[in-house]
Amino acid sequence: MIKLVYKTLIVSFLLWLNTTYGQVPPGLYLTQVANIPNNMGIRSAYDGSGRLFTATQDGTIRIIDQNGQLLSTPFLDISTLVSSGGERGLLGLAFHPDYSQNGYFFVNYTKASPNQGDTIIARYQVSANPDIANPNSATVLMRINQDFSNHNGGNILFGPDGYLYIGMGDGGSGNDPNNRSQDLTQLLGKMLRIDVDGNLQIGDEACGLDAAHYGIPNDNPFVNTSNACDEIWASGLRNPWRWSFDRITGDMYIADVGQNKWEEVNFQAASSSGGENYGWRCREGFHENTNVTCNPPLPTFTDPILELAHSNGNCSITGGYNYRGPVINLQNHYIFTDYCKSQLTLAIYSQNQWTTIPWTPAINPTGVTSFGEDHLGHVYITSQSGPIYRIDGPISDLIFANGFESP
Repeated sequence: MIKLVYKTLIVSFLLWLNTTYGQVPPGLYLTQVANIPNNMGIRSAYDGSGRLFTATQDGTIRIIDQNGQLLSTPFLDISTLVSSGGERGLLGLAFHPDYSQNGYFFVNYTKASPNQGDTIIARYQVSANPDIANPNSATVLMRINQDFSNHNGGNILFGPDGYLYIGMGDGGSGNDPNNRSQDLTQLLGKMLRIDVDGNLQIGDEACGLDAAHYGIPNDNPFVNTSNACDEIWASGLRNPWRWSFDRITGDMYIADVGQNKWEEVNFQAASSSGGENYGWRCREGFHENTNVTCNPPLPTFTDPILELAHSNGNCSITGGYNYRGPVINLQNHYIFTDYCKSQLTLAIYSQNQWTTIPWTPAINPTGVTSFGEDHLGHVYITSQSGPIYRIDGPISDLIFANGFESP
């Protein structure tokens, strides 16, 4: 007990020191663990195997085994179903919280013809071989019509409540011409929340097309609200390309890609009952979007916690994770980057304000597409060109009460 308290004090001091002086925590470095071009993110199945799963834009899921070896046979290949290129492709992967028992995992991809470009949320199941999924096990949960080829969102994750969250972009083009983000009868421009273990009940509203193989959590904020989709958890998003949950607190960090001036990071506390409106298309960051007219009465908008100016070289934010892994002096730092900047950014909240710290590692990733987190809390960085990196540094044997395996 004394040892645990002592180490906790060390972590607290290091966080205070880094925040006070705006310094990159000492001893951080990147380790390359694989090279898979056009990968869109990395996931753990939390099944005790130590494997990493990475989704590629063209429609394959590959496995990096517990020994760090990339398996030659894809876990799943759905490339014939996927419309890929630009902002389209296999964009999201999430493993069921009970994957080790039921073998279910979920994908988010943009559909090949017919209905080319529409978003598909589908469930698959592993085969008798744990390294190969059954390609014939697909169950489509929903299809969402996309207006244009960009702003598809794509990230899907299970929250600490066991429900599947789906980040949807506003349908594309510029300045949300069809006003999807502020329209609660549309799923575009929203964060969705569904029960993949539930059955759609008579009377439930399903705004997705083609299928409804899911339930609506009864505490979703717009359940039984007229002129609103029951699936909506939050609104006012432009393109929440990459977002995440804090594995200890359950808080949600939503990095939302901006239009012409501002990138932003939104925050939702784990205690939230949903219903936040993050402002798009009426606002970009903290600012009014002067390219459109939003007529009063306006809803109450939730401000971002961070905004980043295009005038400083930003163009498309890629959200990461609030670090909870074994690197001792990186605890509670939110890690993110921008596709147009060859550096990472650390952000930490202290003394009622957020401080950002730019970090240019010796091995500097470019064209970062996503981040990932393994069963121990290590954070990984994926890039368009192929290299996958792990953030490493001084390790602590501090036991984190995170509900997963301890570092």
